[in-house]
Amino acid sequence: MSQPIEQRVAAPRRKRADAERNTAAVLDAAKAVFAESGVDAPMRKIAARAGVGVGTIYRNYPHRSDLIIAVFRRELEATAAEADRLAEQFPPAQALRLWAERLGRFLATKRGFASALHSGDPAYRPLPDQFLGVLAPRVQNILDAGARDGTLRDDMRAEDLITALGRLGDSHPGDSADRAQRMTGVLLDGLLAAHARPESSA
Repeated sequence: MSQPIEQRVAAPRRKRADAERNTAAVLDAAKAVFAESGVDAPMRKIAARAGVGVGTIYRNYPHRSDLIIAVFRRELEATAAEADRLAEQFPPAQALRLWAERLGRFLATKRGFASALHSGDPAYRPLPDQFLGVLAPRVQNILDAGARDGTLRDDMRAEDLITALGRLGDSHPGDSADRAQRMTGVLLDGLLAAHARPESSA
């Protein structure tokens, strides 16, 4: 006697849900382990943290570069989505400052991958273009909204701002979080329209 259709389709759906949970757990674990121990950390350490077998990782990410790229892209997409969310919930100038904080966290993750990303492995070559290609349109939306409402200057391009924020962190990797935050604040203050700058309100 054949099973009802509902029973026949339930198992594949559960399997897909389990696979999605495993993928999220592996990427979360890899991000944490890479930050703690570097990108050459043993896969078994990542597997143990994710609560999966090492074989599960290798089935989805046959090469270490595959896993590194997956973590990078996941963080990139989350940072881009945060720009969209903040743009909907806050005025442009405030959204830009909040997003810069989120970018800082992503850049900290990205610096943890520096040895891999600068290794010359061709697998990583598309990532710099993807970095700007994914983030710039979202950030440009915030800048354009600020230009329209008169709170932000209208002569800054998102690509230039993202590059400047990235170099700001990379130039002083040993700086304290407070100092990096102050330097970012100075940069963002320069983007405010003249009437909206802190000194003009004194």
